[in-house]
Order: sequence, then structure tokens, then C-alpha cells
Amino acid sequence: MKAVLQRVTSASVEVEGKSVGQIQSGLLVLLGVAKGDSESDGRYLVEKIRTLRVFSDEQGKMNRSLVEVGGSVLLVSQFTLLGRTSNGRRPSFDEAAPPNEAKRLYEQVAMDLRAQGTIVETGVFAAHMRVALLNDGPVTFVVNSREDRS
Repeated sequence: MKAVLQRVTSASVEVEGKSVGQIQSGLLVLLGVAKGDSESDGRYLVEKIRTLRVFSDEQGKMNRSLVEVGGSVLLVSQFTLLGRTSNGRRPSFDEAAPPNEAKRLYEQVAMDLRAQGTIVETGVFAAHMRVALLNDGPVTFVVNSREDRS
């Protein structure tokens, strides 16, 4: 799984002109599920999302986690994170998991975050979404469950 974590002061997602999710302070997480990903990849990302120290302490240092600041997560599926652009001009999405498997693992990540006490809002899987955010910093990280653990 590949995720882009953006520290935000607010973020929202809408589908067909209607708001389907919004948060205040926390993380906007764009999540791509790759072929071969499993529940263990999801658990790894959930732990990273909750505990990565990307929020500022009193001295302005990134020393606090999402849990420590009581932040929320806006989780948005984004298969294009798995796009390969090395050949030609059209991205290849061969590395992306099939939709049914990707949806199952995406929903598992949301459920696991909630089970651990994190407030989670989501987009709509496979829908055309409009995502708005006010990036705080800007602070943005890419987390890859396979590369990070190897």
C-alpha cells in the first residue's frame, strides 16, 4: 500500500456536489492499494498514520503524533498512486489491486483506524471526487508499506 499523508488544518471531499466527508486538524490520507497487498500492509499503515510524529510541539518541532494532538483522518482512495509513468505518456495502472480487493483493504484501514479511537471520514471508493485541503506547513509524506518494511 502506498499512502500520501498531508498534515491539514482542514480537508473535505465531495461527490456529485455533495460533501461526503470533512475534518478539521489532522491528516488527509490518500491511499492506493497494490496487487499483493494484505491486511498486514493495512495494519502497518494504520500504525504509521496514528503514530508518525508530524505535528508540532510547543517549540515548533515535529514531535507529536496524530494521537497526541487528537487529530482526525480524511481517508480517500486513490489508485493513481500506483500509476507508473516510466513508459510513454499514458500512466500504467498494472500494479494497482483489482477494485474489489482494493475496496476491501481500504475499508479495513478505515475500520482499524476507528477501532483504535481515531475519528475517520472517508471519500466514496471509485467515485469521481473533489478533494479540498488547507495543507498545514506544508507537511507531506509518502509511506509505502512494502518499501518501508524491507
